[in-house]
Amino acid sequence: MGKTNVPVERYERDSHTEMTHVDPTSSLSNVTSSKCNILSVEDGKGALGPPHMVEGYGRVQHPTSFLETLIHLLKGNIGSGLYAMGDAFRNAGLIAGPVVSLLLSIICVYCQHMLLTGAKELQKRTGSPVLPTFAETVELSFKAGPPQLRKWAKTVRLWINIFLCVTQMGFCCVYFVFISDNVKKVMDHYNVELDIHIHMLILLLPIMLSCWIRDLKYLVPVSLFANVFMTVGIAVTLYYISQELPTPSTRDYIAPWSKIPLFFGTAIYAFEGIGLVLPLQSEMKQHDQFTRPFGVLNIGMTIVTCLIVTVGFLGYLKYGDSVEGSLTLNLPQEDILAQAVQLTISVGVLFSYALQMYVPIEILWPRIQRRWGPFKYSSLIEIIFRSSLVLITFILAEVIPHFSLFISLVGAVSSTALALFFPAIMDIATHWESGLGPFKWVLWKDGFFILIGVIGFITGTYASVEAIVQKL
Repeated sequence: MGKTNVPVERYERDSHTEMTHVDPTSSLSNVTSSKCNILSVEDGKGALGPPHMVEGYGRVQHPTSFLETLIHLLKGNIGSGLYAMGDAFRNAGLIAGPVVSLLLSIICVYCQHMLLTGAKELQKRTGSPVLPTFAETVELSFKAGPPQLRKWAKTVRLWINIFLCVTQMGFCCVYFVFISDNVKKVMDHYNVELDIHIHMLILLLPIMLSCWIRDLKYLVPVSLFANVFMTVGIAVTLYYISQELPTPSTRDYIAPWSKIPLFFGTAIYAFEGIGLVLPLQSEMKQHDQFTRPFGVLNIGMTIVTCLIVTVGFLGYLKYGDSVEGSLTLNLPQEDILAQAVQLTISVGVLFSYALQMYVPIEILWPRIQRRWGPFKYSSLIEIIFRSSLVLITFILAEVIPHFSLFISLVGAVSSTALALFFPAIMDIATHWESGLGPFKWVLWKDGFFILIGVIGFITGTYASVEAIVQKL
């Protein structure tokens, strides 16, 4: 499953603002990145629709406490990437894996802090009553930055939305593979042996039907099942991988350098949750509690990092080179408990697919309406459009039915850009006029992050594509 469950409450209109034209792409970040974005939408007469689609609403009707926001952050950052960390550590080693994971975690969290600081600074400059979204923050930084960047402000906002679309549809491809792998493992045990592609084909109909649901409020209840299934799955998986561990000397401490890019892609996939931070902070009763040294962001990502490192370390130590792309596939197949975990997590991921697909639909469908609409049979055309997006992810999953490699590719291509490249560019542009610090510290620091992002993007994408080609 992807990153889960980020509730976004309904916003009330600020008394000092006027409602403006709604651009669905501008508030996309409120739907968040990554990995399964569950939106809690209250219903009511005169509702204006999903709250992330409404601009100019400055007050949260039901602000969240410290603990509530922490829980949302944890649910939003723990998903399918966690189950792939055993295979990721196989590509890094028992020593290199934890060390590089810790460094990546620190860098990703630092970039999230940069985004939050930049958004607050740009909000002050523009006099807006609400924090800008991810895409808006980068766009505003370009407008306030050096003259060479100002003409690219609209373009960079478009590119962020493109990467968000690629990321979300990549997650949906991963879901097809994840569900099919786990269901096939159980069915094979009972001598019902079908090709992995047949399992995906069987999944196509229920997934497509779920994506025909146009109102998020009808999708939210099923997220409760997904949350329960994921929590139970993590607990049971940790139990299994911590039993009868071999000595560490039987595993590689540092893997060959040629494998590190695959690790990078998977790790950045697991850590990238930058789309969560702005909407979560904006919903808190006390906003400053989110970014304090012992605030929600630092505490939450410390827990996420510890969990990712623990699962990755124990998974590789337990299964070595036999570790699967998803640790659930290594569970003892004869155990009913293991089978139950594989099936329940698969059902939870199935429930979450439509919520992941909601993001690219909300970006692309309004653009199609403006370009070619209005349509005589608008509902029918929208269903065809939604079905087409599902078919695209289905075809990609059929062509590349390899869970760990797909995760590594998505991480290298899009998560790297969202987590590292865009926040660093935004930070440079924001501070360009006001100064880059002593010895141009901001430029050197952000240049380092951009360099890591570019190297990770190139090497991770190349290694993932090469590995996929070899598997085909």
